[in-house]
Formats: sequence, structure tokens, C-alpha cells
Amino acid sequence: MRALVINCTLKSFPAASNTEALAGVVVQELRERKVEVEIVRAVDVDIRPGVQTNMGHGDEWPQIHRKLLNAEILVIASPTWVGRPSSLAQRVIERMDAMISETDDEDRPVAYNRVAGVVVTGNEDGAHHVISEIAGALGDIGYTIPGQAWTYWHLGPGAGPDYLDSDQGREWSHKTGRAMAANLVAVAEALAARPIPAPPQ
Repeated sequence: MRALVINCTLKSFPAASNTEALAGVVVQELRERKVEVEIVRAVDVDIRPGVQTNMGHGDEWPQIHRKLLNAEILVIASPTWVGRPSSLAQRVIERMDAMISETDDEDRPVAYNRVAGVVVTGNEDGAHHVISEIAGALGDIGYTIPGQAWTYWHLGPGAGPDYLDSDQGREWSHKTGRAMAANLVAVAEALAARPIPAPPQ
């Protein structure tokens, strides 16, 4: 089984990413469950604006699209900015919109029989809003969203330290992240055993 984690941090590699650090808890649990995991930082890929799979002119989204089709599990990881997903998370969702009209050899939407979850960080509240926006969009595209397929960390109201600078709340976020990974694998295995058929005509 394969998983793709798209980190929508605004920080280019090799800068430390709070979002990737929390996503790493999910990644570790997935790997312990024999899942092959690949992590991509969206900021380091030339993702052109648009809603097609290939926007041309140096667009590097097609390589991510291929990775999406090669993975049974998708994790979108985003920081919280002004109470919303990062601009890169929105860009990724917009590009994935093209998948709604793409089908496999059995006329199923290509996102069918794949599962997805969300990781969110931020030092102010808004995590549930970010989770609902991203998870809702992934469901529209065709992904199956298991129960409790998310984890998040935030400090609470007002400014303060980031995830990597504070131990506050980490135990809960890590426990929830491990549960998220377990639920993603369980539902992916169930779908592999009994796939969702093509929609009725």
C-alpha cells in the first residue's frame, strides 16, 4: 500500500516545517503498518494556477498527479493562516478538481477507492475549519474520508510559540495522528477488498 503526503507549508526545503513535523507522526504510524510513504512539499514544485491536469508552460503538477494515482492514501497537511488553509493547500485542491472528470478503465472516478486525511498546525484556533474545508473538497473529488482521519495542533487564542517550539498539546495531537493513520489504513484495506463500483448511469 502506498501513501502520498502533500505538505502545503509556505516554507521551502530545507527550512523546518511545523506542519511536516506533525505529519511525521502520521507517516511513522503508516510506515509501521507497512505503508510506503512519499512526502512532497508543494512550495518546492512549480504548480501553476488552473483546474486542468496539465497547464503547460513548465507546469510540474502532472508529476504530482501521477503520484496521486499511484497512492491508495492521501494526506493533505496545511498550516492555518488567517483561520484558513494555506494558499498552497487551496492551489493543490484547485488542481485536483480536474480529477472529478477523470475515470479509470472501469468508468469509476479516479479518486474512488482511495482514502484521504488532513493534518493541520497553527498557533491560533481554526483547525476544525481548515479540516472541514480540505476534507469536504477531497470528498467532492471522490476520496473516501474515514471517521477521525485528521489531527491538528494549535496553541489557542493569541500569538505564541509554534509546534516545534512547544510541547503543549503534543501528546493529544500525536495520539490522534496515530489513530488517523490506523483509520486510513483500515478503510483503504476495506476498499481494496470490496471496491466502490462505477456510479450508475
